[in-house]
Amino acid sequence: MCVDPGTLAAIGTVVSVAGSIAGGAQQMAMANAQAKAYEQQAQADSQASAYEARQERKKQELLQANARAQVGASGVAMAGSPSDVLIANAREGELDIRAIQYGSQIRQNNLRTQADISRFSGKQAMAGGIINAGSGLISGLSNMYDPNKAAKIGQSPFARSDYGITNRPGLY
Repeated sequence: MCVDPGTLAAIGTVVSVAGSIAGGAQQMAMANAQAKAYEQQAQADSQASAYEARQERKKQELLQANARAQVGASGVAMAGSPSDVLIANAREGELDIRAIQYGSQIRQNNLRTQADISRFSGKQAMAGGIINAGSGLISGLSNMYDPNKAAKIGQSPFARSDYGITNRPGLY
């Protein structure tokens, strides 16, 4: 079985175009999957930091309760210096909790930014695949063009004898 070289060139061009588009689509799908993973990590970090902040709050409440109990057991009045110490400890505890939340917010923002970058990268890969497909199509078509078989300006495209038709009347 013999296949015309022009047919092979056309098939090769179609395969090249399809491969470029499929490659871009695959890269876009991978980038979107990576973006989803980043978003899931951000959600997990949010949940973990909420748990950590709750645990820290419980710890601070226990420390405050213990400190009040010690002050009460010592017989010292809550006014003045012991009260100032308890207030300072409460403020420090609240700062620790806010630091946990802030750190988590920073990590979540970074992960969401990574997700956005990944999605953008996927769109760029898809656009690149389409551009490569167009380039391959143009290249393939230009390689199939044979100027010796092209119609000449001012001449009928059916005038060539290699098509089996002549432009001379009465000759078939």
